[in-house]
Amino acid sequence: MSIEVLVLLVFVALAFDFMNGFHDAANAIATIVSTRVLRPQWAVAWAAFFNFVAFLIFGVAVAATIGKGIIDPRIVDHYVIFGALIGAITWNIITWYYGIPSSSSHALIGGLAGAAVAKGGMHTLIASGFLKTAAAILLSPALGFVLGVALMLAVSWMWARATPRRVDRWFRRLQLVSAALYSIGHGGNDAQKTMGIIWMLLITAGTIGDKDPLPLWVVFACYGTIALGTLFGGWRIVKTMGQKITRLKPVSGFCAETGGAITLFLATWLGVPVSTTHTITGAIVGVGSVQKLSAVRWGVAGNIVWAWIFTIPCSAFVAAVAWWFAQHYF
Repeated sequence: MSIEVLVLLVFVALAFDFMNGFHDAANAIATIVSTRVLRPQWAVAWAAFFNFVAFLIFGVAVAATIGKGIIDPRIVDHYVIFGALIGAITWNIITWYYGIPSSSSHALIGGLAGAAVAKGGMHTLIASGFLKTAAAILLSPALGFVLGVALMLAVSWMWARATPRRVDRWFRRLQLVSAALYSIGHGGNDAQKTMGIIWMLLITAGTIGDKDPLPLWVVFACYGTIALGTLFGGWRIVKTMGQKITRLKPVSGFCAETGGAITLFLATWLGVPVSTTHTITGAIVGVGSVQKLSAVRWGVAGNIVWAWIFTIPCSAFVAAVAWWFAQHYF
């Protein structure tokens, strides 16, 4: 791999990282925007800042899973990386355009799988890593849902005698904390996915050895880029997350964000790449269902689930086509 190709693919990886932040900004800010705790411009700045400072808290366990645990590193070359990134970016653009909250994480994993299988067949997938990630598709929204319900019930019991005005005043402040925690979890899990891709690239190019640590410039570049993407915000998805699934108040927004943040912190420490979109959607549905089942617009939630189902196969298909095209024309 020439240095020019390496530099180009690093920029394409960072473009995915930017799109990840842009696409998933709604996950972090939808609740504080819909409850009018912060104006949209301040909300994205708040989320972007905490996306970036996440590098102070987390290691590189998720990056290692992406870089070495999804597909066989021996078949990785610049064509596989190119196909994977094009598959993920294409799916992100499609779902952003239609305002559908989908998983950038699983789009990337689908892209890696599609390009790898196109090159070497099904045996190129690492079953343990791929199945762990597939299990997280179900577990992350389920855990977000359970934590959202538990927090909502606990808060309702603790504040049962408080006036609605006092509850609203306090939780408008606490939502700033929960949004910050969720943004740290988002940055910590999602920035590492691009770090894993660049890690693979550098090893494949022979720039670093497969046992060498991840260079610090990659860490700063990925955290900075996802924060920049969040700063621009994917406004088409904010309305879906903050208003269409269920009506949120500051107290329910706090519980949803906190439940989502706990899930992301746990997954990141375990090195599991999870979907921030799946996590916060599960938490929002959870807090909405505590009020009453009819408070959740199940039709909207169902459409989101269909997007989740199609994410990996669709991004894999696009990645396979992109790999074939690159293989024949570059």
